[in-house]
Amino acid sequence: MFKATLKSLLARKLRLTLSTLAVVLSVMFVSGSLVLTDTLGRTFDNLFANVYTYTDVQVNAKPPVQQDGGSNDSTPFPAATVDKIKAMPGVADATGGVFLNGATPIGKNGKVIVNQTLQQFGGGWNGEDQLVHLYQGRGPQTDSEIVINNGLATTANVKVGDTMDVITRDQQRATYTIVGTMQYAGGRDSMAGESAIFFTIAKAQSAMLGAPGEYNSVDVKAAAGVSDEQLRDTVRAGLGDQFVVKTGKELSEESSAGIKNLLKYVNYFLLGFGAVALLVGVFLILNTFSIIVAQRTQELALLRAMGAARGQILRSVLLEAVLIGVVGSVFGFLVGLGLGALGARGFVSLADGAQVASLGFPPSAIIASFVIGIGVTVVAALMPALKASRVAPIAAMRESATPDRPLTRLTIAGAVVTALSAGALIWGLAGAGDATLLLVFGGVLGVIIGVALLTPIISRPLVAALGAALSWSVPGKLGRRNSSRNPRRTAITAGAVMVGIAIVTAISTIFSSLSTALGDELNKQLAADVIVLGQSSTPDVPAVITDEQLKGLEALPQAQTVAAAATGAVLVGDKPDFVASYVDPAAVATVLKVKAEEGRIDRLGPGEFLVDRRTADARKYKLGDTIDVTFAKGQRKTLTLVGISSASSVSSGGIVVDYADAREGFAFPQASQAFIAIRDGTSATGVKDAVNEVLKDNPKVQAYTKDEFISTNQQGLDSVLVIVQLLLLIALFISVLGVINTLLLSVIERTRELGMLRAVGLRRGQTWQMVTTESIVITVFGTVLGLAVGAGLGAAIVTALKDVVGFGAVTLPWGLMVAYFFVSILVGAIAGLIPSVRAVRLNVLGAIAYE
Repeated sequence: MFKATLKSLLARKLRLTLSTLAVVLSVMFVSGSLVLTDTLGRTFDNLFANVYTYTDVQVNAKPPVQQDGGSNDSTPFPAATVDKIKAMPGVADATGGVFLNGATPIGKNGKVIVNQTLQQFGGGWNGEDQLVHLYQGRGPQTDSEIVINNGLATTANVKVGDTMDVITRDQQRATYTIVGTMQYAGGRDSMAGESAIFFTIAKAQSAMLGAPGEYNSVDVKAAAGVSDEQLRDTVRAGLGDQFVVKTGKELSEESSAGIKNLLKYVNYFLLGFGAVALLVGVFLILNTFSIIVAQRTQELALLRAMGAARGQILRSVLLEAVLIGVVGSVFGFLVGLGLGALGARGFVSLADGAQVASLGFPPSAIIASFVIGIGVTVVAALMPALKASRVAPIAAMRESATPDRPLTRLTIAGAVVTALSAGALIWGLAGAGDATLLLVFGGVLGVIIGVALLTPIISRPLVAALGAALSWSVPGKLGRRNSSRNPRRTAITAGAVMVGIAIVTAISTIFSSLSTALGDELNKQLAADVIVLGQSSTPDVPAVITDEQLKGLEALPQAQTVAAAATGAVLVGDKPDFVASYVDPAAVATVLKVKAEEGRIDRLGPGEFLVDRRTADARKYKLGDTIDVTFAKGQRKTLTLVGISSASSVSSGGIVVDYADAREGFAFPQASQAFIAIRDGTSATGVKDAVNEVLKDNPKVQAYTKDEFISTNQQGLDSVLVIVQLLLLIALFISVLGVINTLLLSVIERTRELGMLRAVGLRRGQTWQMVTTESIVITVFGTVLGLAVGAGLGAAIVTALKDVVGFGAVTLPWGLMVAYFFVSILVGAIAGLIPSVRAVRLNVLGAIAYE
C-alpha cells in the first residue's frame, strides 16, 4: 500500500502540484508573519544596542507625571547634581546634557519636516565623543547656531552655511545658521531616520528644557575596575528615589521592549489574517482531496477487490495527505521566510540609518508551518479518506464514480451549527464578562462554517438563478448545469470565496456604520464653522496655538465666538490621566452645544473642575466631590466638582480643569485646538483662509472648515479599512486558486465527457465558453453568499454595540458591495482561463478513449 500510494502520487503530477499549492498558500502567511516580527525584533535589539554602546550609566530625574507613550525624560535638575555624581566613588567622569524630543525643523517650503520615527530631537552640543562625530563644519558657539545630523541635512536639502527655522519645546520659532553636520559612530547619518538638532548648552537649556542652567540627563563613566552594575547601584544609592539610574544595557533592553510590545500587536493583526487564509485553505484542500478521491473510485475499488482492507485505504489517503502536507509546509515556510524578510526590509527602509538584522529561522515559524501545514491537510483529507475507505469492490466494475449521498444530514448539521453560533454571537455581543471575546469570535467563525455546511442545499436554486443570465446559448446552459451537477463540490469551492467576501463585507459594514455615525454626531454636536487643530509630528510635544495667535483669531471680524482648549497629562489620585482646560468655558459650551445637567459649566475658578455625564457615571462623581490632581510640573491640588455637562464626542476630555490651574501646571499650557463660530453672511472658506493667515508662522497648526474636519476624522477609519481589504486580498487570492484548482480537476475528471461533446460538434470557442461560465457561476455564487453573510454579521455587530461604541443606524457599504459583485464576474472569467485552455486543447480521440 505504501508503494501504491507513492506511485499514485507521482503518476498524477498535476494533482500533486495543485494539492501542494493549496498547503503552501495556507502556510506562508502565518510563517511570513512570524519571520517578519522576529526579524524586526532582532533589528531593533541591534539598533538600541548600538545607541547605548558607549553608555555606562545614564541618570534622569523622575517626572511628576509618567506619560504613557512619552519618553518621560523632560524633567530638569540642577547642575549641582552633576557635581554630586562626579564626587561619588567609582565614577571616572560625569557629563550633564540636554537631549530630548521636541525640536521641530521647518523646511524651505515652510512646512514641518517629518520622519517615520516621529522623533525630532533637540540637544545641547557637548562636543565630539565616541558616539557623535562632526562630519563638516564646527560646533555651535552662539545661540543662533546649530549642528544637525546628516540625515536631516539630506532630507531638508541643506548644507553648512544655510539657515533653518526650528520650533523648540518652548513653542518659539527662530531662524538658525547651520555651522556643522554630524554623524554617529560607524558613519551613520542617523540611528533610525530621526532628526537631531544641537544648540549651544545654554540655548538648549532655555529653549528645550525651559530651565536655564539645568540638565535633563547625566552620562556617567565608570572608573577602571568598576562594572556598570556596580556604578549604577552606587549612583542610585547616592541620589535617592527622585532619579532613574540605568545602565546602557538596561536602556537598550527597555527601548527595544517598547518596540517589541508594539510588534506583538502587529503580529496578532497579521496572524488574524493568517487565520482567515487558513480557513480558506481548508476549503481548498478539502475540495482538492474530495475530487481526487472521487476520481480514484475505480482505482480504490480495485485495491479493495485485490484484498486491501478499509483501514489500509484510509491510511493510504491520509499518508498521501501527510506527504503533501510535509512538502507544502516546507515550501510554505520558505515562501513565508522570503515574504517576512522582504516585509522587514521594507519596514526598516522607512527608517533611514537602521540596518535590518540577518535573516533568521525562528523556531515558532518552523513549528507553526509544519503543525499547520500537516495538521490542516490531514484534517481536510479526513472526510474524503473516510469516504474512500467505504468504496465497495464492486465499484471497480462501474464507469462512473459512486453518486453522492443525500444532503439531509449535512443540511441538518449546518442548521444546528448556524443556530448555535448565532446564539453564541448574540450572547457575546450582549456582554458575557471574560468570555465575551471568545463567544464573539467563536460565533462569527461558527456562523461562517454553518453557512458553508448549508451551501450545498442553497447552491441548487441560487446557482440555477445566477446561471440563467448566462444560459442564452448551449455552452452557457452546459456550464450552468455542470456547476449545479455536483452541489457538494460547488459548495466547497464557493465556500472558499464566501469566507473572504463575508469577512471583508462584515468589516466594511462596521467601518461604514461607524464612519456615518461619527459624521452625524459631529454634525449634530458641532456649532463651529472653522476648526483649528495642531498636527504634532512628535508624540511628546503637542502642536499648540500660541497666546498671540489665539488673540489674533479672537480679533478676526468674521469670528463671532472662539472657543479654545488645552490638554495635559496629570495624575488623578495615583492613576495617569489626560484632562482638558477651556480658555473660556462659556464659549466652549456654546460652540460644542454642551448643556449643563447639574451645577454650572459656563465658568470655572481655581481649584474647580467639570466632567461630562459619561465620565461622571463611569467614575461615580457627584457635585461637591473632590479629587487630588498632580500636574506635569509637580503641583498637587485638590479640585472640587462644580458642574456636570452633557456628553460630547467633540469635547477634548472627560475632566476639565480651570485654565489658571492649567497655565500653572500643564507642561504645554497653550491651546492645542480652537473652534470658531462665524458671523452670519460670511464664508467658512474665507474665514479659514483668514485664520491660516494668522497662523502662517506656525506650520504645526492648520484650519479646517466643518466639512473638512468631519471628512478628516472619517479618513482615519477609511485608511484602516483599506489596509484590512488589502490584507484580505490574500484570502481572496487563495479562494480564486481554489476555483482554478476545482475546474482543472473537474476538467480532468470529465475528459471523456468533453471528448464526446467535441465529437458531436462542440467547437473550441464553445468549450471555452462552457468552462468559463461554470467558473463565473461558482465565483458569483460564493460572492453573493459572502455579501449576504458579511452584511448580516456586520449589521448584527453594529446593532449589538450601538450603545457601547456609539454606532448609529446600520450603514451598508453598497458601493463596495456592488464593486465586489462585478469584480467577482471578472475574477471568475480570469479563473476559468487555465481550465478552459486545458479543455480546449484536449485531443478528441484520446479523450473519448480516456479511462
